[in-house]
Amino acid sequence: MNVSYRADDLCCEGYLVNPKVIHPPQPAVLIAHAWYGQDDFARKKAHELAELGYIALAIDMFGHRKNATCDEEAASLIKPLYLDRKLLQARTSAAFETLLKQPGVDGTRVGAIGFCFGGLAVIELLRSGVPVKSVVSFHAVINYAGVKFFPIAKNIKGSILLLHGYEDPLCPPQEIHYLQKELNDARVDWQMDIYGMTSHAFTNPKVNDKKKGLIYNEKASARAWLAMKNFFQETLGR
Repeated sequence: MNVSYRADDLCCEGYLVNPKVIHPPQPAVLIAHAWYGQDDFARKKAHELAELGYIALAIDMFGHRKNATCDEEAASLIKPLYLDRKLLQARTSAAFETLLKQPGVDGTRVGAIGFCFGGLAVIELLRSGVPVKSVVSFHAVINYAGVKFFPIAKNIKGSILLLHGYEDPLCPPQEIHYLQKELNDARVDWQMDIYGMTSHAFTNPKVNDKKKGLIYNEKASARAWLAMKNFFQETLGR
């Protein structure tokens, strides 16, 4: 089901999937898409989460469900959000508030997952201080270079799981260390799984570009999804 919402002046269109049971209220999860926009991959994850019993919303970060047609267009779409993290936080927070308003959502048990650019989006959702219960970031591109940066919010109660490929060329160790230290210094409950012999975009069966470091890894993908399920079972109670 399509769900329209606004992020500032931008008209966005999410994709909502309900589990079989929404009464009594159930936990819910946002899905933040990769750099090409809300696509079949993100919507498939919404269905998979609904099968696990979550109310799931695949969000629209670019507005009007815009999808890039090439790498150059995708880069132009994400660049303003990379450079202005407050804008990125506003986009994800608008989707978060939209999910809270959906029938059957237990507002005390709302999580988020994201892939690549979407992995960064859900990290920023947590950093913004909104009351998201738990966040799972799959192979995020953190990219602090040239960023209009805003400090992490104080007294964050949510938890975060970071899932990363050891050979990911798009997220160098220094950026990972920076994020780990920031989370630790802010006393955020965080954990990280790093998968050996694993590159970027390892969860997407449709990618296989070794020159760019975009390589699907079936084993790492299965391990990451299981890690997410266990983490949500602990933090969201399902």
